[in-house]
Amino acid sequence: MSMSMSMSIRNHLVLGLALAALTGQALAADKLRLLTWADYAPKDVVEQFTKETGIAVEVTLSNNEEMISKLRATGGAGYDLAQPSQDRITGPMAEFGIYKPIDLGKIKTARFIPEMLASTSRVTTLAGKVYAVPYFWGTDGLVVNTAKARLSDYVDLCRPEFSGKVSVRLKRPTLIAMAFSMGEDPFKAYADPRKYQQIMTAAGDKLIACKQNLKYFWESKDQLLNDLRTGELVAAQMWDSGGWKINTENPAIKFIAPKSGALGWVDTFALPAKGKNDAAAYAWINFVMRPEIAARLAKSAGSFTAVNGAENFMDARMKAQLNESFPKAALKNIKWYPAIPAGLEEIEGRVLDRIKAAN
Repeated sequence: MSMSMSMSIRNHLVLGLALAALTGQALAADKLRLLTWADYAPKDVVEQFTKETGIAVEVTLSNNEEMISKLRATGGAGYDLAQPSQDRITGPMAEFGIYKPIDLGKIKTARFIPEMLASTSRVTTLAGKVYAVPYFWGTDGLVVNTAKARLSDYVDLCRPEFSGKVSVRLKRPTLIAMAFSMGEDPFKAYADPRKYQQIMTAAGDKLIACKQNLKYFWESKDQLLNDLRTGELVAAQMWDSGGWKINTENPAIKFIAPKSGALGWVDTFALPAKGKNDAAAYAWINFVMRPEIAARLAKSAGSFTAVNGAENFMDARMKAQLNESFPKAALKNIKWYPAIPAGLEEIEGRVLDRIKAAN
């Protein structure tokens, strides 16, 4: 082969690789890979975003545990934007390095409720860097058919008259809720693993003793709501959005803030460590945090948004349900999840396994 032909082939290869790289960059620039919860990115909102920006959105539905698992498996690759709860950020970041800091200068922070932005920034700050901003907030409490049962706290689910008539999830919030209703403060024990182990063990023992009351540990929201509709269940521990959804069908079924305090969560926007399209991620954040868009999303998710001014577009029924479930004292008594220190979920996991195995 002549030298000129060899150089020509090499030049074509270099050119081809360069074009492939440029094509790959262009494709990445035109797509946002979003790892999020159900109802957080409805089709009509995604279509409007794509129409306005030219950026397609690839939505993967997940939950807190799966988000951490997926990002841990890839070292933070595979997605451009994720939506973990605020308490699931600094621990996994410190342990696995799965997120990158948020550049607040690229976000229209004036659109956020100032107190919520400040609070979430504090909870998600690690080594002086902010790793998330808020999106939705809500609570975990009791959904009760008030025509058939009277409950005021999580521990009431274990009363003998409710045998086979109630349900909870086999998840950490159930342990934490039960601990609060037993007079403990598990959040204060976060800094003391030994104390936390004692509290979780006691909560686990209570749930084991309560198992005869549980029709099942629920995983499917749809199944749970259907069994509340038909009367198979008279009460359950679940999110306010589920309670308010079924309340629109049957006013006797209400979401109740427990006496020991509803558990408050904030879902966020966070950037995976090896995301390829930060620009698209920031574009999505700024788009969905427009007040009129945020109100549409809040109605879709059944949760409340961190956007300032979204209340001007908010569904009137949602406002009324919030006010009924949360009088001023109950709103003040919400127990907001702090950041989870590394290692505590292993403690909870062992207790949950013991509950599952118990007869």
